[in-house]
Amino acid sequence: MNFQSSLIHRLLAAAVMLCIFINLPAFAQDVKFTSSDKKIEQAFAWAKDMALHYKGHPADPAGPWYESALPPRDAFCMRDVSHQSIGGEILGLKRENNNMLTLFARNISASKNWCSYWEMNKAGKPAPEDYRNDREFWYNLPANFDVLNASWRMYLWTGNKYYINDPIFTNFQEKTVKDYINAWVLSSDSLLNRPAHPNAPVPFNESDPFHRCRGLPSYSEGVPNLKTGADLVAALYRGLSTYSAILASKGKLAEAKAYALKAEKYRHRLEADWWDTKDNLYFTYYGKDGKFGRDEGETFLLWFDALKDTTRIKQTLSHLASKTWNVENTSYLPLIFYNNNSWDKARDYLLYLSDKNTERREYPEVSFGVIEGIVQGMMGITPNARSQSITTIYKTTGNGDAGISNLPLLGTMINVVHQGTQQSSLNNIGKLQIMWKAMFYGTYKQAYANGRPVPVKHVTDNWGKHISFAEVTVKPNQHIKISVK
Repeated sequence: MNFQSSLIHRLLAAAVMLCIFINLPAFAQDVKFTSSDKKIEQAFAWAKDMALHYKGHPADPAGPWYESALPPRDAFCMRDVSHQSIGGEILGLKRENNNMLTLFARNISASKNWCSYWEMNKAGKPAPEDYRNDREFWYNLPANFDVLNASWRMYLWTGNKYYINDPIFTNFQEKTVKDYINAWVLSSDSLLNRPAHPNAPVPFNESDPFHRCRGLPSYSEGVPNLKTGADLVAALYRGLSTYSAILASKGKLAEAKAYALKAEKYRHRLEADWWDTKDNLYFTYYGKDGKFGRDEGETFLLWFDALKDTTRIKQTLSHLASKTWNVENTSYLPLIFYNNNSWDKARDYLLYLSDKNTERREYPEVSFGVIEGIVQGMMGITPNARSQSITTIYKTTGNGDAGISNLPLLGTMINVVHQGTQQSSLNNIGKLQIMWKAMFYGTYKQAYANGRPVPVKHVTDNWGKHISFAEVTVKPNQHIKISVK
């Protein structure tokens, strides 16, 4: 799963598209998306077909899985799965998500200094492209925190407490936030003076990537002599914040508070040490030579929601938008830009990623990223298992319609339709009751549910935008339409 572009990628792309048009898989149905914005509707249709093409055979020794690595490997990688999991859930790939995340959590071990397997294949083995033995393997250190956060997001989306309560996951959580951080010298006050290779094999062979990259402190793989990456700092912040949220959900409030404070120390270091006052951008890596530099990495500062200063967020978004990145990085951008008040640019990325002329658009993350960008980003659909609730908010600069049907979440299934920016409807076609928070940009004085007045409330988001909302309970087989005036 190295970020490279080559002839083989283009040949694979052609082969994949040929397979799709000749033999569209029978399971590519269920969830459906329609929109008055036909280009976005077409992007969803393409992404759905492409993503479902990558579904593995459930009888493979690994169990249910989908491609989430470089396609020739028949494999799934920790970073890719963490990113693709929500898109997979939207498309009904819940068994695959459950299995792959479980395999990553289960294979954490002391012999690997509390790493898991960076990449596994359909045979249920560590991919040989990244693993020789427990002393010699490739591993990117943000991965544990990414998987930890992904398992929490799976719980929030599905309501399945397995992701936070099963012993496999609780062991993974505890080892990651304690032993893993200690083993790799990742305390908040050691990030700039930690050794570059704290657990390297002995004797150490600098030219062997399984020695040199056994604990690569970043997802950016093209920078030599890294000591720390800014994305690792952001991942640490998100991982500890996530663990704090997991503890809080279990009523362990004192421990939750302690881990929230630990997480905040990483965010403080990110702002204090990594902001370049000259260029008004974040540095993205710190080298063994004691110097900061800039390469890939900004994407993950936003993906892990580690930035709170809106001025710095705007600068970071502007810099990201000013360059063309590899498709792996770009596949994160639709949701990131939708979540950060840049909707037109988010739409541009959706169309760019799904465009037939975009190089390597068949890389698996791309299609899954487009699906999530449309559903969580543009449609603004966010479930929360802690309260068995869902929020919706339409992020568009136009006034068109958009709808999604047969969307699985929180143990039920729903249809959501946005009719312009002042009316949304939700049809609960599943078996469990949910609380719906229907949100609309703007300040409105009245809200109606199926024509009856309901209380309307108001908030302001981080960008200063006014939001009006109404909350209603939606029972199984109930359809409610909410409008504001």
